[in-house]
Amino acid sequence: MSSFAVPVPLDAPRRGWLTDLPVLLVAVVWGASYLAAKGITTTHTVIAVLVLRFAVVLPVLVAAGWRRLTALSAAQWRGAGTLGLILAGIFLLETYGVVHTSATNAGLIISLTMILTPLAEAAVTGTRPPRAFLAAAALSVAGVVLLTQGGGFTAPTLGDLLMLLAALARTAHVLAMSRIKAVRSADSLSLTTVQLGSAVAVFAVLAALPGTGASPWSVALGFGPREWAGLLFLSVFCTLFAFFVQMWAVRRTSPSRVSLLLGTEPLWAAGAGIALAGDRPGTLGLAGAVLVLAGTTWGRRAADAADDADTAAR
Repeated sequence: MSSFAVPVPLDAPRRGWLTDLPVLLVAVVWGASYLAAKGITTTHTVIAVLVLRFAVVLPVLVAAGWRRLTALSAAQWRGAGTLGLILAGIFLLETYGVVHTSATNAGLIISLTMILTPLAEAAVTGTRPPRAFLAAAALSVAGVVLLTQGGGFTAPTLGDLLMLLAALARTAHVLAMSRIKAVRSADSLSLTTVQLGSAVAVFAVLAALPGTGASPWSVALGFGPREWAGLLFLSVFCTLFAFFVQMWAVRRTSPSRVSLLLGTEPLWAAGAGIALAGDRPGTLGLAGAVLVLAGTTWGRRAADAADDADTAAR
């Protein structure tokens, strides 16, 4: 069997959709997170907001899964902690990147994860990803380019570099989730809790350093109902739900397939902008949306075909 995908049972298409739909929902909430984050974050409050975003849900997770947390082995703690450090890097890079570049550039650059993940997976495993899958991912990226042209692609900035590094970090996170053997046998709730706890620890240490912006306490005191609503959306849906689903899904399908589905994030970001911010994508933007959907559908079918071929060869 190719390491590009996991073994698939006879009812794979139905089960595939059951796995894909939650991942697509993650892409939807992540797409909406751009507006939510911009509404409550400034250059001087990035780390403070990240501390609050993660700390809001962490006590609930610890209380709900305490028994299973204490049952984790030392190797599982180390594996989940490593994932948490990568996760912390992702959020630092993305949040600072969005602050220092346009939302158009951010959405386009982060979508490169769709291409980077299968290439990185192929390099790590020594296998060649299906050509149809790569072509589908390229089609999706082309769609993102068209989708974002309505806002205008600006000259590259420091923020663009940070978003590129964030795309690389996302790729590393997805691959690590599938390849760290110790975390495969642990339940998703415990692994998510340890991940978020590790990230909170990183953000708390950074917040305590001088020159890193406003303190979490002062930012929390300055929040009104709108800011708290945005923070809870980011905490519960874009953080807790999203990474729980990722941990669950990546152990049931290939990392490349997960990244392709999450790569529809810019499409949902555009949808949120149209519905909530009054953005107008224009003809090119609508064509891009169609390409993103077509590329994602094609990529799913290519992954299914590879899975079927592997199953038949076994």
